[in-house]
Amino acid sequence: MLVLAHISDLHLDGSPRSTERAARVRDHLWGLPGRVDALLVTGDIADHGAEAEYEEAAALLGLRDGTAPFPVLTCPGNHDVRAPYRKALLGLPAADGPVNEVRVLAGGAVLMCDSSVPGSDEGELDDETYGWIESTLDGLGDRPALLAFHHPPTPLHHPLPDAYPLRRPERLAALLERRPRVAGLITGHAHTPAATVFAGRPVMVGPGVTWTLRLPWEGEQVADRDAPVGLAYHVLDDAGRLTTHFRTVT
Repeated sequence: MLVLAHISDLHLDGSPRSTERAARVRDHLWGLPGRVDALLVTGDIADHGAEAEYEEAAALLGLRDGTAPFPVLTCPGNHDVRAPYRKALLGLPAADGPVNEVRVLAGGAVLMCDSSVPGSDEGELDDETYGWIESTLDGLGDRPALLAFHHPPTPLHHPLPDAYPLRRPERLAALLERRPRVAGLITGHAHTPAATVFAGRPVMVGPGVTWTLRLPWEGEQVADRDAPVGLAYHVLDDAGRLTTHFRTVT
């Protein structure tokens, strides 16, 4: 069994507000009485893509000093910038290509895919990323896998996230038809906890740390900046079923 904690859309910008909200959910997770297998952060870690924002994220998430009690897995969002993301968050040489990583854990593998498109708020898994997904899944054999990326591949019925979708979702659907060991998709971007289905697989959308999206029937103001910080727990069981629990941290 694989248990992932999941947060998204920290939008760290150096302000006390964004730092406090990110630290609040971090402290909650670090203080859990039981252990999860990893923390997954699905993009928009920085608000402007500046090195200083990633340095703050690396310190806050224990990526520099090793203080995180479990692995911290990340993938970029549309606010993230690849070169400083690599350099200041991951400690890798700066480069502009897609940031794709895999982590194999006891209960399954997590493929962290880069759906960011430089200069655009829309998302896309490019040719390099699709090739990497295919070859990585080949190497995993029968091990169950989750695909994690920023942009949901389905409409969420709100004009804001639906205006910046994942391009060419039919290509992802075709990949999933060939890959039955992919148990589900985990995304962010929409700032609202949501669950849906795409190409026969569950899609779990993580809530935003920085603010929560108000749905059209909840009021005209888009961003609820006073909502509690949200997170999710994803459980991938031995039968390959994905179950998600959503929580808030006050």
